[in-house]
Amino acid sequence: MADALMLRPDRELIREVTQNSGGELKKCFQCATCSSVCSLSTEARPFPRQQVLKAQWGMTDQLIGDPSIWLCHDCGDCTARCPRGARPSAVMDAIRMATIRRLAFPRFMGNMVGRQENGAIMFVLSALILLAIAILPAIRSEVRPLVFAQMFPKDRLEPLFFAVSAYVVLALTIGALRFVKALRASGADGPILPALVPVLIEIIRHRRFASCGAGHVRRWGHLLVLSGFLGLALMGTTVGIGSLLGLMDTPIPTLNPLKIFANLCALLLVIGVSLLFWNRITNPEKRAGSSYCDWYFLALVGSVGLTGFLSEMLRLAQNPDWMFSVYYIHLSLVLTLFLCTPYSKFVHFLYRTLAMAATWRENQSPGQALVGARGSEITSA
Repeated sequence: MADALMLRPDRELIREVTQNSGGELKKCFQCATCSSVCSLSTEARPFPRQQVLKAQWGMTDQLIGDPSIWLCHDCGDCTARCPRGARPSAVMDAIRMATIRRLAFPRFMGNMVGRQENGAIMFVLSALILLAIAILPAIRSEVRPLVFAQMFPKDRLEPLFFAVSAYVVLALTIGALRFVKALRASGADGPILPALVPVLIEIIRHRRFASCGAGHVRRWGHLLVLSGFLGLALMGTTVGIGSLLGLMDTPIPTLNPLKIFANLCALLLVIGVSLLFWNRITNPEKRAGSSYCDWYFLALVGSVGLTGFLSEMLRLAQNPDWMFSVYYIHLSLVLTLFLCTPYSKFVHFLYRTLAMAATWRENQSPGQALVGARGSEITSA
């Protein structure tokens, strides 16, 4: 006889997932169609059927450490075939966002960033922080050529972004440690460090998107956004450290290889965001299943790229009426993106990497089932 399982439903989780999935959580009646088309599903652990049922019952502890919710890359095949219109992919996305909030450090930041009513707060906060270090009015500067440092001196701006970067790294590290602890408690006990290289190669290649029917068109959008963001992050760190050490001076000339590379990365980012926006707008299923967090993230990343291009064009044109204002908006968006990173869709990259690494050994062995929660499993007849 199977062991009895005592349930203490987390009503907040049920409410949160229901709200963020558009109420679709309630439509699922466990027909198992989603599991029959999902490549992650096994006979012993029907995915995402089992995870949806756990969300319906508010089983927070079993969901937080479940690696399968991160192994899922939201291809949409399950939603495309669901006979009830329950949109399992939207439910899984809502479960991931609920997990992020519970792993977040500090917790109140995870709650604030993920709620629609707080959408403008982070931008306003970023704008106020930058305003506090700005020299106004820079537009009246008599020094030519005009440079952004006349409004935001490097000795003020660089310490601010290094401090924020340190905070982001701390928040991501604590979230990662909490997640690894939850993974181990759920039974995902594979060695993480040895598997990081092959896992990162697979993520960068986006190989699983290529094998999905409904998600195939999103592969290039994700690849371009990821490539552009990583390239810009690398360039920003390089230039920041170089400037701090006195090895570089900004603004970097337009034809400098570093500047050309940064502009190409920004272009990839904007094109990738545009493709993802277009996919969501033209795909009724994806449009209906997109949450506020999806739209907010895409709008924020796309706005960073566009205002960055516009700032550079206005500086080259030496337009004092607009260049400082647009650059101020650009920096506010960049700072908002930094502050939101540990609690937004960007943290998916971290948790998905850890989940794939913790289950890499098992999932590469023939005949091995997807690692799931240890203990009693919930299935229905």
